[in-house]
Amino acid sequence: MKISLNQLTIAKARQGFLSGAFTARDLTEAYLKKIEEKNADINAYLEVFDDAESQAEEADKIIKKKGAESPQLCGIPLVIKDNILIKGRCVSAASKILEGYRATYDATAITKLKNHHPVFLGRANMDEFAMGASTENSAFGVTKNPHDETRVAGGSSGGSVAAVAADLALASLGSDTAGSVRQPSAFCGTVGLKPTYGSVSRYGLIAMGSSLDVIGPIGKTVEDCELLFSAMAGRDPLDSTSIEHSERVKKPMPPFTIGVPGNFVKEGVDADVVANFRETLARLERAGLAQVREINLPLLPYSLPAYYTIIPAEVSTNLARFDGVKYGAHVSGNNLLEDYLETRALFGHEAHRRILLGTYVLSAGHADAYYNKATAVRALVRKEVCAAFSGKDAVDVIMTPTTPTPAFPIGEKAQDPLSMYLADIFTVIANIAGIPALSVPSGVTVRDGKSLPLGVQLMGAHRREDMLFAVGSAIEQVRG
Repeated sequence: MKISLNQLTIAKARQGFLSGAFTARDLTEAYLKKIEEKNADINAYLEVFDDAESQAEEADKIIKKKGAESPQLCGIPLVIKDNILIKGRCVSAASKILEGYRATYDATAITKLKNHHPVFLGRANMDEFAMGASTENSAFGVTKNPHDETRVAGGSSGGSVAAVAADLALASLGSDTAGSVRQPSAFCGTVGLKPTYGSVSRYGLIAMGSSLDVIGPIGKTVEDCELLFSAMAGRDPLDSTSIEHSERVKKPMPPFTIGVPGNFVKEGVDADVVANFRETLARLERAGLAQVREINLPLLPYSLPAYYTIIPAEVSTNLARFDGVKYGAHVSGNNLLEDYLETRALFGHEAHRRILLGTYVLSAGHADAYYNKATAVRALVRKEVCAAFSGKDAVDVIMTPTTPTPAFPIGEKAQDPLSMYLADIFTVIANIAGIPALSVPSGVTVRDGKSLPLGVQLMGAHRREDMLFAVGSAIEQVRG
């Protein structure tokens, strides 16, 4: 049967299942057909699972048996970023060094989702080991933006986001270390959540920056992301950094107090982005949904340099385990040292760059000057940002553009890593502070005759995803 995939949300799909309008298998087949037609152009999927239809049939049995009491995500087709482990499935972090490796256990987020019986369609392309802002660093080719295939989808969760934007999946999972869920969501016109650090277990997520990484959902609506987050969140004994999650009984109600950093507009932020941001604030105020207040956060500009000192250090530590001995690819040399060197040559350019930088900033004589100073700056930024959510002048959320520009052309920044790093200028703040952040589509701009999405970012206090969902829903109401 014909299903309008571009109009579908998780709630609408569930309504279709319960009403008998279509089955999980019908929906899965519709997505598989669309993947066959479009994925060669977009390159969102690295692999489509051959048992997707049988997964859907099992979900249909549960829906038929339990009806409205079946799990909310039962039968919902999802695509999973290629750094999140699913037992028995290949997982490569889009790197040649893990090509062919099969996961021996489920990530905790996957275990929790499996309790809902969704349909895992496949694994999504990404920047190698989540290092990048364009998915140009994948060992398996760039993911293209569905709105303009000459432009990037963003990164590092570019495949996860592009799949949803191109109707190749209903929703997806990504990971976010400096904006890797939110930035591509803004580029492709989806909703992306970076949860509070620790609120979703990192167990089974291939680590890049252990003090910053978090698994986050991507969907077409704020409600989609909320459903996925609720299914995954909570304390996990297998992850010592994880925290308890409890659903708040009382839903936040407007008008919301929105804080806008007075120093956010810097050189390099497109005029269209600023205009769209201002118009979104104005619409919220006109609708009586928000009160806008300028706030002073003078340390925000230091978030990005602190991040790009801390993250290479954590990369160099985490990627040291990939030596061709324990798992993944192995290249034989004349001796053990050559085995290591030849195998590690399989890392891409960005991985090599960050390993070298990280080893340098952690080395004797440099750790105090770089790494330790950066961690001290992180503590100061976290304190300053968190203070904005408390006291007599507290705000409910902090709002900025998600990205300084719309999606940029493929290849434009590939040879200029500093320019690429600046794509994270707004999103990195939430990772440094450990707070939740949500990117919501807010409009479009035209480049080369193509309409490109723009997004705004909401940041909230620790564990206040509920506030982000409430304000995000208000933005959806007033969006033109």
